[in-house]
Amino acid sequence: MPAISLTHYVVLSALLFSIGLFGVLTKRNAVAVLICIELMLNAVNINLVAFSKYITPADFVGQIFSIFVITVAAAEVGVGLAIIIAIYRNRLSVNLDDFDWLKW
Repeated sequence: MPAISLTHYVVLSALLFSIGLFGVLTKRNAVAVLICIELMLNAVNINLVAFSKYITPADFVGQIFSIFVITVAAAEVGVGLAIIIAIYRNRLSVNLDDFDWLKW
């Protein structure tokens, strides 16, 4: 059985990032867009840890950056969901096409 190489991790990360990007560009629900952004950030985390493991296995730089990305992602979800809930209370919709407050 062949071992898992760096290429496998990079391909998996590219697929996850592509799925997340497709979701961000095509979804109209704000919660679904947030979930797709989280998927993209997790793809970045896979890359960080994989490159750290294969290029500098003695250092933990990739894992430390991954923890920072997870922290920022958690803050982003908290703030994003709070904004979405506040907008839902006013507009009764989470459809991104209905968010036209900044349009002239």
